[in-house]
Amino acid sequence: MNVELIQKELKREGLDGWLFYDFHNRDPIAIRILNIDTKRFTSRRWFYYIPSEGSPKKLVHKIESWKLDHLPGEKFIYLPWEELHNQLRQILSGAQKIAMQYSPRNAIPYVSNVDAGTIELVRSFGIDVVSSANLVSLFEAHLSDEEIESHRIAGELMHRVKNLAFKEIAQRIKDGNHPTEYEIHKFMLDLFKEFNLTTNDGPIVAINEHAADPHFEPTESNCYKMHEGDLVLLDLWAKLNRERSIYYDITWMGYIGTTVPTRLNEIFSIVTNARDSALKLVKERFSKKLPVYGFEVDDAARKVIIDAGYGQFFTHRTGHNIGEEVHGNGTHMDNLETRDERKIIPGSCFSIEPGIYIPEEKIGFRSEIDVVITNNSEVVVFGDIQKEIVPILAID
Repeated sequence: MNVELIQKELKREGLDGWLFYDFHNRDPIAIRILNIDTKRFTSRRWFYYIPSEGSPKKLVHKIESWKLDHLPGEKFIYLPWEELHNQLRQILSGAQKIAMQYSPRNAIPYVSNVDAGTIELVRSFGIDVVSSANLVSLFEAHLSDEEIESHRIAGELMHRVKNLAFKEIAQRIKDGNHPTEYEIHKFMLDLFKEFNLTTNDGPIVAINEHAADPHFEPTESNCYKMHEGDLVLLDLWAKLNRERSIYYDITWMGYIGTTVPTRLNEIFSIVTNARDSALKLVKERFSKKLPVYGFEVDDAARKVIIDAGYGQFFTHRTGHNIGEEVHGNGTHMDNLETRDERKIIPGSCFSIEPGIYIPEEKIGFRSEIDVVITNNSEVVVFGDIQKEIVPILAID
């Protein structure tokens, strides 16, 4: 954490300070930015205030007075709740507008971590509380060059996993040993382990109507066997098994046959055109040094699918921020589930993954790439970008 950089941004945003608050490790953003040790038992509320000018201040409970000792600033200690209220008022005296992990009307739930009662308490001091969403993008979701490199390396391994999974399906079908979705899922997890990749869940292996469910999870009990003529969706996400590594997240489509039916190719081309339209917008804006916002990227992709007559079948946002968690806390490409009005910033990573899902026809399509904005404002996609559905049985 760099207090001076935070204070510089607070002044630029016209804010008097940034108030961090936590109880029982409920705010992962505060924990990561302030480097809080969560291994030691914590049972009391604490506050950490970074003013736009001057030294930070910390407010901790008497029996956990050590809690913020690793951070700079003056320490205040409370015991009864009245003392907590009075000392917090004193710490915030002179401030008129401060940021907290709050989002008006829960517009961006990723940063909406402070409970309503605590917001009410701070507002009772005559202080306007605004969202820290832009600050979170800068100081929690920003990636270093080393972290971006970890994403690139993970991408090389993930494409190997994807290619080997398609090859495994092809070989087993040719041998008459029809695999289930779950068996290919396990095959990919074994490759993750072999390549020293880690993930909290996934991958998704889905055929036919299961591909029409964006969050289908294959299990031993719900999976189908694969046969010639099946449409296959592979969605895989993982990161290097080391600290400060960044997820890589892709979705590819295949068809179990030597040639892909025309209708499937036609629908998939709408999805890839939507993906490419969104990527083009990001590249054009950064090349011209113009801002681009998350909701605009969603709009660019969604327009292509709506204009093609499939708008009702695109049932999720266009993309999400990517960091140490596959769904990070930075800007999302969203004007459907939320309206993310945050700027896309240098040093960030996000997915672009439009889809068309038609359960009535037992088909679903998605194409997902990861976009990195380097710290030099270059727009980069590490790894191959799918252009056509893979004819799986044509794989040697």
